[in-house]
Amino acid sequence: MLQRLRQLITPKDAPNERAARGQLGEKKAAQLLKKKGLRILHRNWRAGKDELDIIALDGATFVFVEVRSRNASAKVSGYHSVTAKKKACLLRACRAFLRQQRPRPAHFRFDIVEVRLGNDDELTIHHYENVSLFPDSFI
Repeated sequence: MLQRLRQLITPKDAPNERAARGQLGEKKAAQLLKKKGLRILHRNWRAGKDELDIIALDGATFVFVEVRSRNASAKVSGYHSVTAKKKACLLRACRAFLRQQRPRPAHFRFDIVEVRLGNDDELTIHHYENVSLFPDSFI
């Protein structure tokens, strides 16, 4: 899969390789979440400049998912690559989404799905559930 992706991208398209890797990662993450029984509501939901990669339902719980697509050789895991600045953007987007919901959901959580793409189409996916993002006073 990644090998095919590299074949399609020429050197002048190298900046697009990152976007293609991200799209592939989001597709694989959505497939994993569906397999686990979550219902995908939105992909790439935007609130201004902020974006939520996936919004899903796990029973009655809204799940906000950040997908981190990484090369297998990446030094920092997808889980640890979510910086304080990124968390602030995600928090703003979650608040914007929840403000639109009537009635407001009683339960929601934040997950990270890390998709590692290696050579020879090797793919590793880690799903981190209920990652700490929301402060105790979250409204």
